[in-house]
Amino acid sequence: MADTVTILGINGRIGQFAAKAFIEAGWNVNGFGRSNKTSFDGFTFVQGDAFNLSDVKRAISNADVVVHALNLPYDKWEGEAERMNDVVIEAMKGSGKTLVFSANVYNFAASVTKMTPHSPQNPETAKGEIRKRMELALQAGAEQFGFKAFMMRAGDFYGPGAEGSWFDLGFAMNFKSKKITLPCDGQTKHTWAYLPDLGRAFEKIASARDELNTFENFHFHGNFVTGQEIADAIQRVVPQPYKVTSMPWWLLSIMGIFQPVMREVVKMRYLWKSPQELVDPKLDALLGAGFGTPFERAVAETTLSLLPEAELEKLKTLKRIPALA
Repeated sequence: MADTVTILGINGRIGQFAAKAFIEAGWNVNGFGRSNKTSFDGFTFVQGDAFNLSDVKRAISNADVVVHALNLPYDKWEGEAERMNDVVIEAMKGSGKTLVFSANVYNFAASVTKMTPHSPQNPETAKGEIRKRMELALQAGAEQFGFKAFMMRAGDFYGPGAEGSWFDLGFAMNFKSKKITLPCDGQTKHTWAYLPDLGRAFEKIASARDELNTFENFHFHGNFVTGQEIADAIQRVVPQPYKVTSMPWWLLSIMGIFQPVMREVVKMRYLWKSPQELVDPKLDALLGAGFGTPFERAVAETTLSLLPEAELEKLKTLKRIPALA
């Protein structure tokens, strides 16, 4: 009989790609959210409010594994993110289930260039402190109240059809004007997670849960590349050379005076100035040799999903659409 997973936050980027990976691997999948905004089938939608304990308990009642992919807009994190996290912990208590949490790199100081599962966590920002406290609460909950908790830490997301990432809101923001927009200096390396691969990594550790400890802190390496490497990979897909420009951070700073979300985005700019790599031999061994989509193909698939229709037609005319199958 197939195992069952509940995805808390089915409408988000992690939620959707994790769900697809579990479906592909043959799991029974429940997807929890206020409404169903997905565009694919293969799972059972469970409507509810993540701040409502009875709703969350109902959503995970028949699950062996719970993926915690709940998130809030940047300007709503203070107080609310931890409150939502506490609801999940309360729902997990005494269940014997395994929870896999979508963690990020905010927990580390900019000076930590090799982020291992054992690296000290000294966040640069209030957002990082929130995420650190959330993870500590999950660890304490697992160790005290009879469930397992695995952190799956990853860098910035990208992938075909994924919206709200630095790839589509940064690099691809001016594709209609035939421009590639760098949010960085182009030479400093940055950690990225290709969402189809990250989703499969969630499924892999969920399947290995019986052999893992009560608490695990996994670091998904993904792609550690410069902005120029991404730009070059994009150039190899588009129908003609695009102009490479820089993101106007000064303008974003001004916008942040009036827009709370933008103000919080600007605070995280330090991540583009520090070459921070996620390192985890234990997860690498669990995923196995050859895991992951080649970088060039991953960028090509993402780029093709974001190009304007007119540019795709040019590629068809030029017979230059990459063979990605």
